[in-house]
Amino acid sequence: MAYEVSSLAPLSHRVQLEGRESLAVSGVEDVVRFDEGYIVMTTCAGTMIVTGSNLHIGKLSLDGGELHVDGHIDAIQYEESAAQRGSLLSRLFG
Repeated sequence: MAYEVSSLAPLSHRVQLEGRESLAVSGVEDVVRFDEGYIVMTTCAGTMIVTGSNLHIGKLSLDGGELHVDGHIDAIQYEESAAQRGSLLSRLFG
């Protein structure tokens, strides 16, 4: 009995900001938290935080890894994971 194994291509990460009112992000793996002031999402490039006002998620497709945001965007920031930074002791003595 033959079966097909689906091999998903790795997501590519792209950020497109039009003015400060429209943001399109690809490579989104999960939306961790959101409200009108900020959106926290996990992408294939790390955790991304979008801050602003009147933020609305217009389109979210986790299968395709796409997210579209409308509103007034103040900042886009990436967080390093704890594994990338190292432990507290390794940063103090390393």
